[in-house]
Amino acid sequence: MKKLALHWKIIIGMVLGIIFGFLMNSVDGGRGFVGDWIAPFGTIFINLLKLIAVPLILASLIKGISDLKDISKIKSMGLRTIGIYIGTTVIAIVIGLSIVNIIKPGEGMPQDTIENIKTAYQGNADVMIGKAKVTKEAGPLQPLVDIFPSNIFNSFAEPAMLQVIFFALFVGICLLLIPEKKAKPLVDFFDSLNEVVMKMVDLIMLFAPYAVFALMANVIIAFDDTTILVKLLGYAACVVFGLFLMICFYLMLVKVVTKKSPLWFLKQFSPAQLLAFSTSSSAATLPVTMERVEEHLGVDKEVAGFVLPVGATVNMDGTSLYQGIAAVFIMQVIWPEGLTFTNQLVIVGTALLASIGSAAVPSAGMVMLVIVLEAIGFPAELLPIGLALIFAVDRPLDMCRTVVNVTGDATVSMLVAKSLGKLHDNPKAKEWDDNYENVK
Repeated sequence: MKKLALHWKIIIGMVLGIIFGFLMNSVDGGRGFVGDWIAPFGTIFINLLKLIAVPLILASLIKGISDLKDISKIKSMGLRTIGIYIGTTVIAIVIGLSIVNIIKPGEGMPQDTIENIKTAYQGNADVMIGKAKVTKEAGPLQPLVDIFPSNIFNSFAEPAMLQVIFFALFVGICLLLIPEKKAKPLVDFFDSLNEVVMKMVDLIMLFAPYAVFALMANVIIAFDDTTILVKLLGYAACVVFGLFLMICFYLMLVKVVTKKSPLWFLKQFSPAQLLAFSTSSSAATLPVTMERVEEHLGVDKEVAGFVLPVGATVNMDGTSLYQGIAAVFIMQVIWPEGLTFTNQLVIVGTALLASIGSAAVPSAGMVMLVIVLEAIGFPAELLPIGLALIFAVDRPLDMCRTVVNVTGDATVSMLVAKSLGKLHDNPKAKEWDDNYENVK
């Protein structure tokens, strides 16, 4: 096992976790055993990744900005990053809408299946509608207000990633504006902190195969109604196919723009993709994403430190594609008269804005879907039924779209680095035991 590459270890853990989950589903008391004795190890792993996310963003972003030595470079990097993120998100939504309009998975669903789904998932739908109502009532400029923290320590505790990013940018710019001699102690501190946190990532990843086993086993035992899952396979297949096309699009960009092999990219970045699949959280995966992008894909620290934290918050290509497909699928099933060209244009615009404000946590896309549906005038009385339709397969699809989200972040970081001359050809990966011989 020691000689196996990390991504193979994670894949083995994932497969064994799935098999173990199905076995426990068929054993009396199996679900309770997994919930009590297996799932907590997955939770511990996610907590460890979240623990280092904020220090990593702070250290890498402040150090990266201070290393630029030129405030105009921040503007250039920021405009390129946001521009590419918006472009890939629009492409993702268009791909999703094209697939769902061609295949039409929502047509012909039996009424008894709709009723069964409504009964099973009505409560979950009501919760998501309530969350969306709170988000919508906050006002059009509330997302802008939320970027600026009143207490940065509260932002660290939540964590509110956009506020942490703003604070790090603010500190980094101020370091540029004071004499270099006075800035150096703080710059050195964050440089050292960045090295320590990246070493933490290496150590935490030693536990990854076992954590993925626990996470996948817990996911499998959560599936109660496999009959409904089978009925929704057409919709799920549309989403998965669309996500696959987005991955292909990213690989094409890597090949054409950066001149790197797509297979090389997948090999280097696959551990982060597998963790994204297991955790369904691009925020929890962020430390691993940054480690793979910097040390294995060759993106300079100052670029990765800016592009990736921003991407984990505002770049949700997989979520946007899913929202487009889900919205049209729901209309095909229970509101076919709403399938107009104008409404689908509204879906593109609303899904783009919703993805920017979507939290990087599991099932946040479902809350944003409510806002997308309300934007096209979807009947309020049908909304709980519409959300209930897709709840049965939301968790596995959430796992898949998170893979696309983090892959998009890595791809954009490479594109920005290439455009700035900050993409290195022969990156050197650090291992957890590089300095072990000197201290044991």
